[in-house]
Amino acid sequence: SGQKVCYGVFKRSCYKLAYFQDLSRRVGFQEARQACEIDGGALLSLESEAEQQLIENMLQNLTKSGSGISDGDFWIGLWRSGDGLATSSACPDLYQWADGSTSLFRNWYTDEPSCGSEACVVMYHQPTANPGLGGPYLYQWNDDRCNMKH
Repeated sequence: SGQKVCYGVFKRSCYKLAYFQDLSRRVGFQEARQACEIDGGALLSLESEAEQQLIENMLQNLTKSGSGISDGDFWIGLWRSGDGLATSSACPDLYQWADGSTSLFRNWYTDEPSCGSEACVVMYHQPTANPGLGGPYLYQWNDDRCNMKH
């Protein structure tokens, strides 16, 4: 389930967002990726600041329509395969888009990606968390363990 919205402005003209306040419905990265593919799409790839802003606006509308505000990050289609150089300074360059697109646009939160065992990327949505060094945890990106449920 989710909300599908179409625009003609970006390369991918339609977006479908799903937000689950019910923790039992949240899934890991691979499950989210498969759900998108079964639905004929792919996890979100972001190509520009304008597209990032569009998605932020869509998420604000989606989470507003629910029953209250709750924390819950969103998987996006950025991930790092293998762990050969995961702890080196080259780590940020190892992330790739799951749909094969080549966008170099990134919106990492301060001090991210942290790499190590965290190889899949979420867009923060933690409105109740106290702000950190990079400000509120809203819509910036964070690498996370791929088996986390979002």
